[in-house]
Amino acid sequence: MMEDEQNIRGPLIAKISFHKVLEALEEIAESDVDYRSDYAKALLRHTAPYPELRDGITDLSLLDKHEQLIRNLLADLFPTALTNNEIKAAAIPFFNFTFNHTARFKKILANAGEDFDMEIRNFDDHQFYVFCCCLILNDHYGCHLDISKPLFYDIPDADGIMKHYRILYNGDFLDFIPTDKAVSLTPEDISKLIDNFDNLDLWKEKFPEGSWISKGFGIVSLFDATTESAISNLKSSLLVSDELKEVKKANFENIFRSIYRISDLKIGFTEINVEDNVFKIAPFKDIKSHILVGNKEMNCGTMFCTSTLQQLIDERKYIIISDVELFIQEHPDDTAFAGHLLSQDIRSCILAPIIKNEKFYGFIELVSSRPKELNSINAIKLAYVLPFLTDTIERYYSELQNEVDAIIQNEYTAIHHSVYWKFREEALAHVHSKNNNQAFKEIVFKEVYPLYGQIDVKGSSTARNDSTEKDLILQTDKLLGLFRFIFKQEKLPLIEQHIYELENIEEGLGKELKADTEATIQNYIINEVHPVLQHFDSANSEIHQKIADYFGTLDSKVKMVYESRKDFDDTLSIINKQLAAVLDEKQKEAQAFFPHYYERFKTDGVEHNLYIGASISPKHAYNPLYLNNLRLWQLQAMCEMENEYYKLKPTLPYELDVTSLILVFSTPISIRFRMDEKRFDVDGTYNARYEVVKKRIDKSNIKGTNERITQKNKITIVYTQKKEEMEYRRYIQLLQHKNMLGNVIESFDVEDLQGVTGLKALRVAVTYNNNQRPEGTYSYDDLLKELQHKE
Repeated sequence: MMEDEQNIRGPLIAKISFHKVLEALEEIAESDVDYRSDYAKALLRHTAPYPELRDGITDLSLLDKHEQLIRNLLADLFPTALTNNEIKAAAIPFFNFTFNHTARFKKILANAGEDFDMEIRNFDDHQFYVFCCCLILNDHYGCHLDISKPLFYDIPDADGIMKHYRILYNGDFLDFIPTDKAVSLTPEDISKLIDNFDNLDLWKEKFPEGSWISKGFGIVSLFDATTESAISNLKSSLLVSDELKEVKKANFENIFRSIYRISDLKIGFTEINVEDNVFKIAPFKDIKSHILVGNKEMNCGTMFCTSTLQQLIDERKYIIISDVELFIQEHPDDTAFAGHLLSQDIRSCILAPIIKNEKFYGFIELVSSRPKELNSINAIKLAYVLPFLTDTIERYYSELQNEVDAIIQNEYTAIHHSVYWKFREEALAHVHSKNNNQAFKEIVFKEVYPLYGQIDVKGSSTARNDSTEKDLILQTDKLLGLFRFIFKQEKLPLIEQHIYELENIEEGLGKELKADTEATIQNYIINEVHPVLQHFDSANSEIHQKIADYFGTLDSKVKMVYESRKDFDDTLSIINKQLAAVLDEKQKEAQAFFPHYYERFKTDGVEHNLYIGASISPKHAYNPLYLNNLRLWQLQAMCEMENEYYKLKPTLPYELDVTSLILVFSTPISIRFRMDEKRFDVDGTYNARYEVVKKRIDKSNIKGTNERITQKNKITIVYTQKKEEMEYRRYIQLLQHKNMLGNVIESFDVEDLQGVTGLKALRVAVTYNNNQRPEGTYSYDDLLKELQHKE
C-alpha cells in the first residue's frame, strides 16, 4: 500500500508530519482539565525522542517503526468505537498510499489480496499533477478552486465482486511550503492557469517538479457507493455505440454482481413475440437466454399460461423464485419450468419483463446457483436500472427494425440508384404540394435500350424431380425395412397393411413422377405412418431402438428423408449466389461507363435486365457509344459467370449444368414503374413484344430441328437485324483474341414463336480459364483499337 513518494512525479515532496496534532496537544497540556492535560502531556513525552514526527518523515519505513505511537497520536481522529464501521486512513491527498487504517479498512484490503494495487479510478498523471497544484493554490494563494471531482477506489471483495468506494479527503492537517524551486505567482499567472487545465506544460512551468513540500497528512474516508457506481457504469455501457449488440456479457454481469453483491450471478435475456405466443433468442451479442437454453424458440405455453403473460404486461410484475426446489414442492403444475432451471444449476432467479409503450419485448433474467440469493427483497434494486435497460432495448429494437427495413429495401424492393433521383423528385413534389391527397405520378423512362441476359440451370425441373424421387425411394425403403422387422417380431394386421401400401408406393415410384406424387406420399407418411411408429407400444426394446434410429435419419424440419433434395437445393442456391455475386461486382464498373438501370433475379439460374438511355441519366450527355460499350461489357460478364460456374462445378453436391443466353433488341422502348407490383415493366402494346420474346426464347429450338438454341459451355446471342450480327461478331472476335471465347461461331435461325418470327442467333463456346478471371473488362474503345491493330 505504501509507495515511495519520491518516485511520484509531481510538484509535491511529501513529508508526513504530525506537527499540527502535536501543536494541538501542547495547547491541551496547558489547559485546566486535568485528565485531558495529563493525556496530552503523556503523548508529548512519548513523542519527544522522535523529532521526525514533527519535522516530517520521508523514509516510509519509519511509519512501521512508529505505528503504535502514530495510532495513539491520531486516536482522537480515529475513535476506537468506530473502527469496525468507518473506512478511514491517514494519507496524502491523491497519493496512492495510506496508513493508520481502521479495522474495516484493513479487512477490505486483506480481502482484496496481496497483489492488489490500489489506484484512483480514471485518474491519470495529468490530473494528479494539476490537482496537487490546486491544493497549493487554495492553501497558499487563497484561491477557492473546486476540485471535488468524484473519485473512486475499485476494490474486489473476498468473493471477487468489485466494490466501488467514493473517496473523501480532509486536508486540515496539511501545510504547503515552497522550496527554492518554487515560482512566485502573480494574479495574472493564476488566471492563466485557471483557463488552461489541459496545458500541462504551463502547470509544470509555474509549479516545477519538487518545488513544494506537503508537510503533514490528510485523512481519507471511503464510503461504499457500489450500487450507485455500478448503475452509473451501466448507463455508460448502454450509451456506447451499438449498445447491447456490442456490450460484452462479462461487463454486464460484473455490473449486476456489484449491484447485487452476488458472486455467481448471471444475466440473460429472452425475447418474446406476444402475437405468436413464442419465446425467441434475442439478437444480442454474448447475452444468452436461460429460459431457452438448448432451443431457438419455444411456445410460451410451455412456461407460462396466456393469462400469466397478460398479467405481467398489465401489472409489470416480476417473476421471482427464491428457492427453485421449494417452488417445485409448492407448485407441482410448474415442475417443467422449475426442472428446466435446475438442469442449469439455477436455484434462485428473477425474471423482469421489459415493457415500453405497452409493447412486451421480453425478460431480463437474473439467476444464481444458490437458493435465497435472489428474492423479493433485493428484486427492488432492479427498479433503479430497469428504466435504462428498457429504453436501451426499445431503442435497439427500433434501430433493428430500421436495419431490417433497409435490408428489405436494398435486397427485395430496391430502387436502383440510377433512377433514384426520379423517385426522389416525385416524392419531394408530393411532400411540398399543398394538396397531399393527390395521386402519386407513375415513373416512366422513354427511349431506353434494353439488354437481357440469363444463365439458366439446364434441366432443373428434371433434376428436381429426380432428387425428389431418390429421397422418396430411400424413405420408402427405410420404412419397409423397419415395418418388416416389426412384423417378424409382432404379427399385427396394421403393420401388414402399411407394408402392403408402402410396397405399392415403391412400385409406383419406379414409373414417371406425377405432379402430386411428392405431396401424396409425404402426407401419407407424416399423417399415417409416423403416428403409428411414434406411439408404437411394445416391450421389445430392439424395435423401439430401430424406430428411434429411423427418426434420427430424417430432416428435423420436414420430418422426411431430405438428402438428394437438399443437395439439389444447396447446389442451386450456391450457383445463384456465386453467379449473382460476380454479376453484381461487374456491375460496379459498368455503371462507371454510363449510369443505367440494372435489375437481377435469381430463379433456376440468374437473369438480368439492363436499360440505358438519356432519360435514365439526363445529367449525363448520352451517346450510342455507351450502348455498344454496355453490350460488350455484358458479353464479357457472361463469360466470367460461365468461368465462375466452371470453377465451382467440381465442388457442388449435385451435378448440374448451365446455359447462357443474351437477347439483343435495338429498338428503344419505354419502361414504367408499376405501382401495384413495385417493379419496372415495359410500357405499351408495341413494347410488350420485347417481353414476349424474353419469356419464350430460352426454351426454343433451332429452326427445323429439335435442338435447343442454348447449350452448356456456350453462349447464345439472339438478334433480329443484320447490323446486330455484325456488331456482336466484332465483340466475339475481340474476346476470341483474349482467349475468352472459342474459335467456332455457329449461326442459325430460331424457330418461329407464337407472335414472334424472324429471330436469328449466334452461338459460341466459352474458353474456361482455370486460374483467375480476366482482370477488368474491355470497353468499346478497346474493341476498336484491338481490331484496328489486328487489321
